[in-house]
Order: sequence, then C-alpha cells, then structure tokens
Amino acid sequence: MSYIPHTKEQTKEMLKAIGISSIEGLFKDIKKELRPKSFDIPKGRSEFEVIEKMHKLASKNATDLTNFLGGGFYDHYIPAAVDAIVSRPEFYTAYTPYQPESSQGWLQSIYEYQTAICELTGLDTANASLYDGGTALYEAAMMAIRITGRNKIIMDSGVSLIYRTMLYTYTSNLSIEFVETPVIHGQSSRDEIYKHLDEKTAAVIVQNPNFFGAIDDHSDVIEKAHSFGALAIMSVYPISLGVLKTPGEMGADIATGEGQSLGIPLSFGGPYLGFMACKKDFVRKMPGRIAGATVDKDGKRGFVLTLQAREQHIRREKATSNICSNESLCALRASVYTSLVGKEGIVELAKLNHDKSEFAKGLLEKIPGIEVKRSSPTFNEFTIVLNKNADVVVQKMIDKGFAAGFPLGRFYKGMNRYLLIAVTEKRTKEEIEKFAEALEKILCS
Repeated sequence: MSYIPHTKEQTKEMLKAIGISSIEGLFKDIKKELRPKSFDIPKGRSEFEVIEKMHKLASKNATDLTNFLGGGFYDHYIPAAVDAIVSRPEFYTAYTPYQPESSQGWLQSIYEYQTAICELTGLDTANASLYDGGTALYEAAMMAIRITGRNKIIMDSGVSLIYRTMLYTYTSNLSIEFVETPVIHGQSSRDEIYKHLDEKTAAVIVQNPNFFGAIDDHSDVIEKAHSFGALAIMSVYPISLGVLKTPGEMGADIATGEGQSLGIPLSFGGPYLGFMACKKDFVRKMPGRIAGATVDKDGKRGFVLTLQAREQHIRREKATSNICSNESLCALRASVYTSLVGKEGIVELAKLNHDKSEFAKGLLEKIPGIEVKRSSPTFNEFTIVLNKNADVVVQKMIDKGFAAGFPLGRFYKGMNRYLLIAVTEKRTKEEIEKFAEALEKILCS
C-alpha cells in the first residue's frame, strides 16, 4: 500500500516491539466472518473515471420529487447568500477558536448565532451549537441530572422517536429511570405526567410541535414540574417560533432543537445542527462552549470564549461534553440565515408555513378515504388517516413524483394507516393541488 510511509524493515521492527509476527495478528481477536471486507481495495481509477462513477451512483437518487416529507427535517428555502458566505475559504477548516486575537471573525459569528437562538427561544443564554436535535436533547437531560442531582426523567411520547432512541442509547450504561407518558388526542397527557412527578424527578421533557405536528401550551406542565423541583426541557422547531409561544414564555428551563431548518440543506441526514438555550442560572452546567462580547485594553469591542467546560480547562469531574470544530460551520449557516431573514422575516415565514399547511388540510379532508386529524392545532405538519396502508400509498406516490410524507406505522404500533405530512413555504398552490389530486386517484382506485 503505497500511501503507508513505513519500509518493510520498519514495519517488521514495530510488529516485533508489540509481540506479533504479522499485520494479520492485529486482527486475531476478531472472527474472520466479522472482519471487514473493505481491506480488499480495488485498483485506483483516474479522475474522469471516478467522476463518471459518482455521477452514475447519484443518478439512482430521486431528484425530482415534490417534497411533503417532514418528521423533524424540512425542505425550506435557503437564500443563495448563505452558500456564498459560508463557502469562503476562511471557513473551510473551522477549528475551535482558542486564540481570540486571531479568531475574532469566528468568535463573533458564534456570538451572533447564540444571540439568534436566544431571540428565537426567549431564553437567556445559548451555547455554540451541538451535533443535532437528538444529541442536544440528550445533553439537556444530562444537564438536568447534573443540576438537580436526581436521576428520573419523564418524557412525553410525542417527542420524536429518533430523539428518544438516541437518548436511551447514550444513557444505556447509566442509572437513569425513564418514564414515557402517552399523547391523548395530540396533546401531552397531564394526568400521566403529574402521576409520575415526584421528588426524584430531574426533568420533564416535551416537544412542541410534537412529532405528530400538534401544538400544545405546556405552561401548566412546566409549572407543575417546578413545584416538585424538577426542570422543564422543551424540544422545539425553530421556524415555528415565529408565531408560537416560545419556551421562555412557557417557563421552560432548557430548550433544544434541530437547527437544520435554519439554512442547512437536508443532505441525506447531515451534517445537521443541534441548538440549546437555557436560563442564566444554569449556564455553568451547559455543555460545549459559550462566546461572549467584551472590550480590549483600548476599549474596542472584542469577542472571547467565556465558558469552556471541557476537561482540558476544568476539573475532569466537572467537565461536560466537548463539542467543537466544524460544528461551528453549521452554526454559521444558521447565523447567516437568521440575519438574512430577520425578525419580521421569521414571522412571515412561519405564517406562510402555517397557512399553506391549512390550505393543504382543507383540500385533503374533501377526499374520500382521508381523515384529517383536527383534535389539536398544528403548525406546518399534520397527521391524516388513510383508507389504505400508508407505506403502500407513499410508494405509489413516489411514482407520481411526490415524497408524500412519513408513514407513522414505522415508528408507532397500530398506526399503519397514519401519514404525517409537512408543508413548507416552498410548496406552491399548484403543487399542493396536484399532490391532493394524485393522492385521491390512489385512494379511490
């Protein structure tokens, strides 16, 4: 393998030093059937051949589907200026800006991002981003456990199953008690949450809008949680905050969410952006980094990392997760996007999403074989019940040029005929009408 710089003699010397006779000996503890076959690397190809191969692979993907798929990740319009700005070469290898004297641009971009997240959530402070909405929720749960010294988490089942699965996976070796409470007619079950609240509860986790698209005002749940000394964690959809009550207005202690809708393309699953904001009282328990504004010795405005709770900087037992490096590039996209759209733009964008969704509801509920679930108000995503299996319908809609939505039966037992549909500002009146026509033909055939 020509890309390995060691000579045969050097390799032999290293193998002798660790007590094995061959490279194969490095893998002796792994059964042969479990060893990767990727070591049999084919011969190299020319640049032209590689590009042709990639084009053929890419052509297998559907690129012309009209998208009504959501489930936590949404097809929003991204202004061209976002790509133009973040594609500048100084942002390509964005490492953690430890040296403020040479990192003022990056530190300011992080500071502006944090400010935008605080404005959106109505909370006091935000960190310099996390990996995605699911890991952000995990970090919030661990933060609540650190703050309260308790180990019980009550979580509403309207929280995305993706996030819940991630939370359980990350905490599988920890002594944490989880209680899941049901959703009733789209809303969090107050009775079930209150029944499980006690002095061992570290936090109550809810999502708004929840995975079914339903909007809820959790102010009463949060007040009840606080009466037991527990914290309230909310997972939120940032675009919806242009019109919905914010986590801060509801009294939440920590807010998290997926920031993909803030100028980040869907990209087959990533990279995405997890955001987190909290009350000022809890800022020292927050993971990652926080950038702050200050002045230098000449009185000029400058930016620094004010809190860095990583093990290199503080005692290990007090350290939190270290999230850094190129995650800031996604945060920069969100910062550029929110700056371009602005406060009034976020409100207008949210209204567009809601109004187009309501227009789609009105069309779909006229179709025989469709029941639009209206037990709760929704933002831009809603649930319908079909007279046929939703998975089958979705496959047929692909042939008609539509990514029709998310079949809820994949996540929830007994919901094989339920379909989750998302409508963003990108969907035109004509597209929504054609979507309804195609769905009617399939359901009535």
